[in-house]
Amino acid sequence: QVQLVESGGGLVQPGGSLRLSCVASGGIFSIYRMGWHRQAPGKERELVARISSGGITNYADSVKGRFTISRDNAKNTVYLQMSNLKPEDTAVYYCNGAPGGSSTLTYWGQGTQVTVSS
Repeated sequence: QVQLVESGGGLVQPGGSLRLSCVASGGIFSIYRMGWHRQAPGKERELVARISSGGITNYADSVKGRFTISRDNAKNTVYLQMSNLKPEDTAVYYCNGAPGGSSTLTYWGQGTQVTVSS
């Protein structure tokens, strides 16, 4: 079974930066579409960023120009570099992966808390 483990969350001041990491195991990482979602208290989980197996990226409008998603297939790891953080970025951030193609499966990590506050 595929497992995803996030790390790198924490407390950061507005305008600061943080890098999240997600290490995958149990699957063929290089062919998976990987992504980051987040969920704030009282709100639905939302897509933050995605990166395809071929390196194509897309971002939520709210984070464009501030966040960068990347992957290192040799390390089975996907990253989310977050810059110019805002209080509204405060949420639990979840890593996810999907094989795509004929598969409908989606895998989720347990999440890591990001708090942006002065």
